[in-house]
Amino acid sequence: MRGKSPRKTKRRPQASAEPPAPKIEPVQLAGDVDAIRKHIRSFLQTKDQNGNAIGSSAFGIYAFYDYDGEPIYVGKTYEGLSSRIGRHLTNQRTDAVAMNVLDPFEVAEIRVWPLDFTRLPEKEGRESLSQAEYTVFQKLLRESKLNAVLNEKPPARTAIFKLPKDYRGRIIPDEIYPNRKHPDIRIARRANTIASLARVISERKVSKGLRKTLLTQARRLEKLAAERLKDFAGAHDEESEIE
Repeated sequence: MRGKSPRKTKRRPQASAEPPAPKIEPVQLAGDVDAIRKHIRSFLQTKDQNGNAIGSSAFGIYAFYDYDGEPIYVGKTYEGLSSRIGRHLTNQRTDAVAMNVLDPFEVAEIRVWPLDFTRLPEKEGRESLSQAEYTVFQKLLRESKLNAVLNEKPPARTAIFKLPKDYRGRIIPDEIYPNRKHPDIRIARRANTIASLARVISERKVSKGLRKTLLTQARRLEKLAAERLKDFAGAHDEESEIE
């Protein structure tokens, strides 16, 4: 009579307390884009102190923040806040997006400073707008943990401008926010942006500012990856984890 062979048991890998990354690709899905556009429009319809939609202001300064509340980009407009922000974030190409300086996927919040220079001569209005941009830019550098944003060209130094009331809001719907905020998704996306920006730099003559932007993006990636690694502190490293 043949004896039964001893039953082999599979060793179970040590479980990590950290949940795995969501099973999605770091791409823009059509449904997500439509939902985000709706939230952007809703935010820009916010009423200011005079009862006007903030997006209807012809002049203004705007800033974008990522999912950690880190400021990442500052801009100005004299052609309308709504149209300018829309060009950045709704697949209408701008210089910043085309050069892979700014990835719209990274933008979780918008902050705007509507300005009314309609009664000023054009030259004076644009000078005041530049002063406001410089003031906001310096303010956001102080807010940044890296003391840096992604602008290729920082605004020229000017006098400090007395800023009006600002308005800030999240543009990512609740049903999309958790997946987009997940650090593994953001790390993958950010690494891809860096590769694209580096390719642009390698293929053409570019400014020193664009190289500084590449460095800032690399520092942002390093910071996010380091913070993600802390989530696995004390977890057992298995050599067979990646085959």
